[in-house]
Amino acid sequence: MSLISVVLTLFFVMDPLGNVPFFITTLKDIPRARQSVILKRELIIALAIMFAALLFGTRLMLWMGIDKPSLSIAGGIILFLIAIKMIFPMKEPDGFAQSPEGEPFIVPLAVPMIVGPSVLSMVMIMPSSAGLLNGALAVIIAWVLNAVILLSSFKLNRLLGERAMIAITKLMGMILTTISVQMFISGLRQTLAVR
Repeated sequence: MSLISVVLTLFFVMDPLGNVPFFITTLKDIPRARQSVILKRELIIALAIMFAALLFGTRLMLWMGIDKPSLSIAGGIILFLIAIKMIFPMKEPDGFAQSPEGEPFIVPLAVPMIVGPSVLSMVMIMPSSAGLLNGALAVIIAWVLNAVILLSSFKLNRLLGERAMIAITKLMGMILTTISVQMFISGLRQTLAVR
Protein backbone atom coordinates (compact mmCIF):
# COMPACT_ATOMS: atom_id res chain seq x y z
CA MET A 1 0.00 0.00 0.00
CA SER A 2 1.21 3.55 -0.75
CA LEU A 3 1.71 6.11 2.03
CA ILE A 4 -1.35 8.11 0.93
CA SER A 5 -3.65 5.07 0.95
CA VAL A 6 -2.33 3.99 4.38
CA VAL A 7 -2.85 7.50 5.81
CA LEU A 8 -6.38 7.70 4.40
CA THR A 9 -7.28 4.23 5.65
CA LEU A 10 -6.01 4.96 9.15
CA PHE A 11 -7.73 8.36 9.16
CA PHE A 12 -11.05 6.79 8.15
CA VAL A 13 -10.68 4.08 10.80
CA MET A 14 -9.97 6.70 13.48
CA ASP A 15 -13.21 8.43 12.38
CA PRO A 16 -12.57 11.79 14.10
CA LEU A 17 -15.76 13.38 12.73
CA GLY A 18 -17.81 10.50 14.11
CA ASN A 19 -16.10 10.99 17.49
CA VAL A 20 -16.81 14.74 17.72
CA PRO A 21 -20.28 14.39 19.36
CA PHE A 22 -18.88 11.95 21.98
CA PHE A 23 -16.00 14.30 22.84
CA ILE A 24 -18.39 17.25 23.18
CA THR A 25 -20.67 15.23 25.48
CA THR A 26 -17.79 13.94 27.61
CA LEU A 27 -16.20 17.37 28.08
CA LYS A 28 -19.33 19.51 28.32
CA ASP A 29 -19.17 19.90 32.13
CA ILE A 30 -15.46 20.76 32.17
CA PRO A 31 -14.37 24.43 31.93
CA ARG A 32 -13.52 25.48 28.35
CA ALA A 33 -9.91 26.40 29.24
CA ARG A 34 -9.32 22.91 30.66
CA GLN A 35 -10.96 21.09 27.70
CA SER A 36 -8.09 21.92 25.36
CA VAL A 37 -5.50 20.68 27.89
CA ILE A 38 -7.37 17.38 28.34
CA LEU A 39 -7.75 16.85 24.59
CA LYS A 40 -4.04 17.47 23.96
CA ARG A 41 -3.04 15.09 26.76
CA GLU A 42 -5.37 12.35 25.50
CA LEU A 43 -4.13 12.79 21.92
CA ILE A 44 -0.48 12.41 23.06
CA ILE A 45 -1.36 9.25 25.03
CA ALA A 46 -3.18 7.87 21.96
CA LEU A 47 -0.13 8.57 19.77
CA ALA A 48 2.15 6.72 22.22
CA ILE A 49 -0.20 3.70 22.21
CA MET A 50 -0.30 3.66 18.40
CA PHE A 51 3.50 3.72 18.17
CA ALA A 52 3.76 0.86 20.69
CA ALA A 53 1.35 -1.18 18.53
CA LEU A 54 3.28 -0.26 15.37
CA LEU A 55 6.67 -1.27 16.79
CA PHE A 56 5.70 -4.41 18.69
CA GLY A 57 2.31 -5.56 17.34
CA THR A 58 3.53 -7.27 14.18
CA ARG A 59 6.40 -8.98 16.01
CA LEU A 60 3.95 -10.31 18.55
CA MET A 61 1.65 -11.66 15.85
CA LEU A 62 4.53 -13.25 13.90
CA TRP A 63 5.83 -14.75 17.16
CA MET A 64 2.39 -16.34 17.50
CA GLY A 65 2.81 -17.86 14.00
CA ILE A 66 0.50 -15.50 12.08
CA ASP A 67 1.95 -14.75 8.61
CA LYS A 68 1.63 -11.58 6.48
CA PRO A 69 -1.17 -12.80 4.16
CA SER A 70 -3.21 -13.80 7.22
CA LEU A 71 -2.65 -10.32 8.69
CA SER A 72 -3.84 -8.74 5.44
CA ILE A 73 -6.97 -10.95 5.28
CA ALA A 74 -7.76 -10.35 8.96
CA GLY A 75 -7.18 -6.61 8.52
CA GLY A 76 -9.53 -6.56 5.53
CA ILE A 77 -12.27 -8.33 7.50
CA ILE A 78 -11.85 -6.01 10.50
CA LEU A 79 -11.91 -2.89 8.30
CA PHE A 80 -15.01 -4.20 6.53
CA LEU A 81 -16.82 -4.62 9.85
CA ILE A 82 -15.76 -1.12 10.92
CA ALA A 83 -17.00 0.31 7.61
CA ILE A 84 -20.36 -1.42 7.99
CA LYS A 85 -20.71 0.03 11.49
CA MET A 86 -19.92 3.51 10.13
CA ILE A 87 -22.53 3.17 7.37
CA PHE A 88 -25.16 1.52 9.59
CA PRO A 89 -24.43 2.80 13.12
CA MET A 90 -25.83 0.98 16.12
CA LYS A 91 -26.69 2.71 19.37
CA GLU A 92 -24.03 2.27 22.04
CA PRO A 93 -25.14 0.92 25.45
CA ASP A 94 -26.16 3.72 27.83
CA GLY A 95 -23.21 3.10 30.12
CA PHE A 96 -20.71 3.60 27.31
CA ALA A 97 -22.06 6.97 26.26
CA GLN A 98 -21.93 8.46 29.74
CA SER A 99 -18.85 10.41 30.71
CA PRO A 100 -17.03 9.26 33.83
CA GLU A 101 -17.15 11.22 37.07
CA GLY A 102 -14.57 14.00 37.12
CA GLU A 103 -11.93 14.58 34.47
CA PRO A 104 -11.44 11.77 31.92
CA PHE A 105 -7.96 10.20 31.85
CA ILE A 106 -7.00 7.68 29.13
CA VAL A 107 -10.47 6.06 29.23
CA PRO A 108 -12.75 6.81 27.39
CA LEU A 109 -11.09 9.48 25.21
CA ALA A 110 -7.60 8.13 24.36
CA VAL A 111 -8.88 4.54 24.57
CA PRO A 112 -11.25 3.47 23.02
CA MET A 113 -12.43 6.64 21.21
CA ILE A 114 -9.17 7.73 19.53
CA VAL A 115 -7.38 4.37 19.65
CA GLY A 116 -9.87 1.54 19.74
CA PRO A 117 -9.44 -2.11 18.74
CA SER A 118 -9.93 -1.25 15.06
CA VAL A 119 -7.14 1.37 15.06
CA LEU A 120 -4.79 -0.97 16.95
CA SER A 121 -5.50 -3.78 14.46
CA MET A 122 -4.84 -1.47 11.53
CA VAL A 123 -1.59 -0.14 13.02
CA MET A 124 -0.34 -3.65 13.81
CA ILE A 125 -0.73 -4.82 10.19
CA MET A 126 0.86 -1.66 8.72
CA PRO A 127 4.50 -2.81 8.76
CA SER A 128 3.59 -5.94 6.78
CA SER A 129 1.57 -4.04 4.16
CA ALA A 130 3.36 -0.68 3.93
CA GLY A 131 6.69 -1.02 5.76
CA LEU A 132 7.73 0.35 9.15
CA LEU A 133 8.79 3.81 7.90
CA ASN A 134 5.58 4.38 5.90
CA GLY A 135 3.63 3.01 8.86
CA ALA A 136 5.27 5.51 11.24
CA LEU A 137 4.67 8.41 8.82
CA ALA A 138 1.05 7.31 8.33
CA VAL A 139 0.48 7.19 12.10
CA ILE A 140 1.90 10.71 12.54
CA ILE A 141 -0.02 12.24 9.60
CA ALA A 142 -3.34 10.55 10.50
CA TRP A 143 -2.84 11.54 14.15
CA VAL A 144 -2.22 15.20 13.20
CA LEU A 145 -5.36 15.27 11.03
CA ASN A 146 -7.33 13.62 13.83
CA ALA A 147 -5.93 16.10 16.38
CA VAL A 148 -6.87 19.13 14.26
CA ILE A 149 -10.47 17.90 13.93
CA LEU A 150 -10.88 16.94 17.59
CA LEU A 151 -9.33 20.18 18.87
CA SER A 152 -11.86 22.03 16.67
CA SER A 153 -14.75 19.75 17.67
CA PHE A 154 -16.94 22.44 19.25
CA LYS A 155 -16.51 24.78 16.25
CA LEU A 156 -17.08 21.95 13.75
CA ASN A 157 -20.25 20.80 15.49
CA ARG A 158 -21.66 24.34 15.35
CA LEU A 159 -20.54 24.88 11.74
CA LEU A 160 -21.63 21.59 10.15
CA GLY A 161 -24.41 20.36 12.40
CA GLU A 162 -25.21 16.79 13.41
CA ARG A 163 -26.72 15.69 10.07
CA ALA A 164 -23.67 16.74 8.05
CA MET A 165 -21.35 14.96 10.51
CA ILE A 166 -23.38 11.74 10.16
CA ALA A 167 -23.34 12.04 6.34
CA ILE A 168 -19.54 12.51 6.28
CA THR A 169 -19.05 9.49 8.57
CA LYS A 170 -21.21 7.32 6.26
CA LEU A 171 -19.22 8.49 3.22
CA MET A 172 -15.96 7.62 4.99
CA GLY A 173 -17.43 4.20 5.77
CA MET A 174 -18.21 3.56 2.10
CA ILE A 175 -14.66 4.43 1.05
CA LEU A 176 -13.29 2.20 3.82
CA THR A 177 -15.41 -0.70 2.52
CA THR A 178 -13.59 -0.69 -0.82
CA ILE A 179 -10.18 -0.46 0.89
CA SER A 180 -11.05 -3.42 3.14
CA VAL A 181 -12.12 -5.56 0.18
CA GLN A 182 -8.85 -4.74 -1.60
CA MET A 183 -6.84 -5.76 1.50
CA PHE A 184 -8.75 -9.03 1.72
CA ILE A 185 -8.18 -9.82 -1.98
CA SER A 186 -4.44 -8.96 -1.70
CA GLY A 187 -4.04 -11.31 1.26
CA LEU A 188 -5.94 -14.05 -0.54
CA ARG A 189 -3.76 -13.68 -3.65
CA GLN A 190 -0.58 -13.93 -1.52
CA THR A 191 -1.93 -17.04 0.19
CA LEU A 192 -2.83 -18.73 -3.13
CA ALA A 193 0.53 -17.75 -4.68
CA VAL A 194 2.41 -19.46 -1.83
CA ARG A 195 0.41 -22.65 -2.32
